[in-house]
Amino acid sequence: MRHIAIIGSGPAGYYSAEAAQKKFGENVSVDIIDRLPVPFGLIRSGVAPDHQSIKAVSRRYEKTNLGDTVRFVGNVTVGEDISIAELQELYDAVVLATGAPMDRVLEIPGSDLPEVLGSAAFVGWYNGHPDFRDLDPPLDAKSVAIIGNGNVALDVARILAKTEQELDGSDIVAHALDRLRQSKVEKITFLGRRGPHQIAMTPKELGELGELQRARPLVDAGDFPDIGDDAMLEPGMRKSVTHLRNFQIAAADAQSKPIEIIFDFFAMPVEVQGEGRVERLIVEKTTLDKDLRSIGTGERYALDCQLVISCIGYRTPAIEGVPYEHGRGRFANSDGRILPGLYCVGWAKRGPSGTIGTNKPDGFAIADMIDEDIGENSSKPGRPGLDAMLAGRGVDAVTFRDWQKIDKAEIARAREGSPREKFTDIDEMIAAKN
Repeated sequence: MRHIAIIGSGPAGYYSAEAAQKKFGENVSVDIIDRLPVPFGLIRSGVAPDHQSIKAVSRRYEKTNLGDTVRFVGNVTVGEDISIAELQELYDAVVLATGAPMDRVLEIPGSDLPEVLGSAAFVGWYNGHPDFRDLDPPLDAKSVAIIGNGNVALDVARILAKTEQELDGSDIVAHALDRLRQSKVEKITFLGRRGPHQIAMTPKELGELGELQRARPLVDAGDFPDIGDDAMLEPGMRKSVTHLRNFQIAAADAQSKPIEIIFDFFAMPVEVQGEGRVERLIVEKTTLDKDLRSIGTGERYALDCQLVISCIGYRTPAIEGVPYEHGRGRFANSDGRILPGLYCVGWAKRGPSGTIGTNKPDGFAIADMIDEDIGENSSKPGRPGLDAMLAGRGVDAVTFRDWQKIDKAEIARAREGSPREKFTDIDEMIAAKN
């Protein structure tokens, strides 16, 4: 019997557990450990609440938990309740699937003003993550600057711009919906250092931006290269750029909508200014060098705004005793191997890149490595050893059956049309399982 501990219950963690099941059959025991009492990580608290079809992948992960080989162990914090070294004593393999839940720091003057938020915090707030339930975003702001040209930036803008009716069927939490009802936002500006041909926004998400009831996206025609250059792009990027060109056409549309969503390309934020709160963003115009890297031109202008949301990427939190690459915000590893018996997958391995499905090959690769690195039989205690250690420390671990009770309670308290109303407080989650 092989004993495997997976730290993190998001897509990378569950794909790794599924791979271990398929690789080792009944000759494996997998514990998926998470600091929250609820599973699914990014699916629950990162995917936009109006993208329910993407969240449906959690049903696949649920099936992984239905047998005896894999179990969920929630409400256990690695580094506090138990250390990595202790887990390595208990298990043949420890797999870090912690994702990258922390924001990359926006390193410009003024970024410490209270109205400068990271996307992890803002997305966590409207998705009901316990860490961000008390965030107080200033939605009295009339103008919002979003730094970044990726899908997370699109999610943030879309949630800010949608009407309450457009959020029907989503699982946005009540406290966020209440605040959004009172929003004063009239202008949302995307700031990207490079141009339309270098965006990281995918066609489906960009297309959604053009279908909003009360907001219209606008692109300056002067930011585009010659239309003939679009033919050199790969198909997905070409579709995205086509959407952007249509937004440029929409600028001349007589139809008026109260919210403008402006794409400000070749724009590098260099300073946040304001007396005690955000009042403006100082932006430097950029150009591209021969390697398509952005370089400043020295020309600057001020963008009036009262809220700045930085969507410039994420990083994995360091864990004591685990080698870490601070420059890349991930664990130091070689193709997923960190140290003997210690591995990583997903964003903890690669950094924040790829889609949910990108994590699947990682899981199967790690299962092959574990098979290569450890023998058939193990003398380590595995699951019984963990249970004894947690019980001795008074840790109230949450099982998958407990999660099913929490899940049922969230569904029961949903507002009309919503799939659930999430608990945003850990004590409420624990109470719901009892």
